[in-house]
Amino acid sequence: MNLVVEIGNTALKAAWTEGTTLGKTYRYQGERRIDFITGITSKEKPEVMAVSSVYEISRQDEARLKEECQTLIILDSAHPEVAIQNGLPQYISYDRVAALIAAKRLFKNMGCTVFDFGTTLTIDYIDSLGNYEGGNISPGCRTRFKALGRYSKSLPILDTPAEITPLGHSVSSAIESGVISGIMFEIQAYIDRKPGNVVIFTGGDAIYFVKKMKNSIFVVCNLVLIGLALITEDYVSDKEN
Repeated sequence: MNLVVEIGNTALKAAWTEGTTLGKTYRYQGERRIDFITGITSKEKPEVMAVSSVYEISRQDEARLKEECQTLIILDSAHPEVAIQNGLPQYISYDRVAALIAAKRLFKNMGCTVFDFGTTLTIDYIDSLGNYEGGNISPGCRTRFKALGRYSKSLPILDTPAEITPLGHSVSSAIESGVISGIMFEIQAYIDRKPGNVVIFTGGDAIYFVKKMKNSIFVVCNLVLIGLALITEDYVSDKEN
């Protein structure tokens, strides 16, 4: 068994894998990320552990992780090898690297528009040959709600509503409709740029927004973990050959 780990802006997600199949998954929010990972591996050591991180993993933490597995693969700003090997730029975060690797494999020979709904909303394009065409970053859904409450003295901090009206008729409904409708307009504009592309939603709010869109959309909630599983399997196959 191998272990794949995604360290994001808000949460850590991990899963045991067998080949490219995800098994038991874990989620953690807190500062003791490495302790959480070593807690997972305390009973069983993975052959290969692949970790993508939006933060640069310190040498001390890297040394701790190496003790927990036979082989450690890190994807962060200090370890750009996987991104380079897959023709992806080093400036994009390494959760996006893993997600794009998964998208290229799952939808081979097809152009893809990949939306990741998390603390940030990221949008990435790859063409039918698997070439990266660029992407954008904007605030995620909850980040927008928090920003309105924190930077305006008169507005409350709200959370994602179950439903919205086309136009608000109170301060709360105006905020809810403004944030959610704004994201939906943004999504549709990005989809319209490449109408022939496969559209992929991933991340925590993927299911919420796919229910509100009229387009044909694939939801792959664990796209990053799948990408890490593919990277791990590639390493194992290369080693065996």
